[in-house]
Amino acid sequence: MTTGDQHKIRVAIVGAGFGGLGMAIRLKQSGIDDFVVFERDEEVGGTWWANTYPGCQCDIPSHLYSYSFAPNAEWSRTYPLQPEIREYLRDCAERFGVRDHIRFQCPIERAEWDDVEGVWRLATPDGEFSAQVVIGAPGPLSEPSVPDLPGMDEFEGVSFHTARWDHDHDLTGRKIAVIGTGASAIQTVPVIQPEAEHITIFQRTAPWVVPHRDRPITEFERSLYRRVPAAQRAVRTMVYFSRELLVPGLVYRPALMNTVQKMAEGHLAKQVPDEALRAKLTPDYVIGCKRILPSNKWYPAITQPNVDVVTSAVTSFTADGVVAADGSAHEVDTVIFATGFHVTETAFSAVVHGRGGVPLSDVWQGSPQAYRGAAMPDFPNLFLLVGPNTGLGHNSVVFMIEAQLNYLMGALEAMDHRGATRIEVRRDACDAYNDHVQARLADTVWNTGGCASWYIDRNGRNSTIWPDFTWRFWNQTRRFDEAAYVLGTQAPVSAPEAVAA
Repeated sequence: MTTGDQHKIRVAIVGAGFGGLGMAIRLKQSGIDDFVVFERDEEVGGTWWANTYPGCQCDIPSHLYSYSFAPNAEWSRTYPLQPEIREYLRDCAERFGVRDHIRFQCPIERAEWDDVEGVWRLATPDGEFSAQVVIGAPGPLSEPSVPDLPGMDEFEGVSFHTARWDHDHDLTGRKIAVIGTGASAIQTVPVIQPEAEHITIFQRTAPWVVPHRDRPITEFERSLYRRVPAAQRAVRTMVYFSRELLVPGLVYRPALMNTVQKMAEGHLAKQVPDEALRAKLTPDYVIGCKRILPSNKWYPAITQPNVDVVTSAVTSFTADGVVAADGSAHEVDTVIFATGFHVTETAFSAVVHGRGGVPLSDVWQGSPQAYRGAAMPDFPNLFLLVGPNTGLGHNSVVFMIEAQLNYLMGALEAMDHRGATRIEVRRDACDAYNDHVQARLADTVWNTGGCASWYIDRNGRNSTIWPDFTWRFWNQTRRFDEAAYVLGTQAPVSAPEAVAA
């Protein structure tokens, strides 16, 4: 890296969550030191640094929610808590020697492809950088989605999103509105319910909730994993394949989800004796259409006397509360948005400008597409981690990340082998791949289950979910398919598919 007006690097990584850190570690392990990780926050962790709301916990088992090359024998529970995941990632950054490569509080303000020089020009608070390759790992759960409702500026109370939790605001004795009933609401309401005077939950769509199998991991188990790492690998393998058992029902025969739905219905009936409330909390769509949420505490919390469930969306704010779509007014002094994230329209896509200066967000037009979830035509030397259609509704995204890490290392090796300075996916390969993915999605629970979920973008396209077994994605990415790309040293004179390598 130079110390002049422009720093020159081989690889720029955007984001220091599981994806960005994993990429940095793989580069380091392969002997590549010429890289920088740009992280907008003050620490590593990505979504597990930003989300600090009470009760924050992963809904994927601990042994599977970690890098395969860095098992953690010290997990305290079978489903990891947010502080432990955050510390795990900090430990990985230190242990694998990549922390010194990270620039904290240094977001990418603009990234533009220079087709003449064959580099990316990056504008950051730390100055200008040029990078041969950019790997974007901003994470799909990084941009909180807060609805812009009339009267919000007039509200005299305190409001915040679960991903931007206000820890200075004491909730004791407060009248709280919780907007949304997704994962963050399911986890945080049982924690804050005992201290609040009253909580009003605004539910547009009831979630399917199943019994949570979380439990403490015993000291005997941890000791065994320390002494016999193969034992933990065996548990990881069993957990992985048990999660894959959901795929036949989610993808191939939705009727197979009936067994899981019956279990969720039984869980609801057991924990909510009141028939009227139970009717409010019963979803009207096939289980799996939206993410299935595990909890043993959600239903007991919302059946308490100081909690009400309103099956109507909030439409506006007043000085002392909120108004729902059914016309009811609710006096509150605190509003908590549990309204999810901008998954399909990220800030990263708006700051990345490809060939001709066109931003990625303009190319996608609200429907992200990429080859292997990683590469796009007209965006040479740019790859994504956890890109379009790599999301999961049943298994660990860390597995998908590691598959993509193998693939991207293969791309860099192909560039080195060919002496190439440019690499770009062929448009025909990208289009054919995405047509196949969408065809596979057409009959899945996610597309046909009768719900409106964050898997579906504003154009009605499922641009989030990988519609198959995850081991099939691993097979597709275990070797870099160079034939789908154009590699060279000169700027193309026509469309990529017409250019010889």
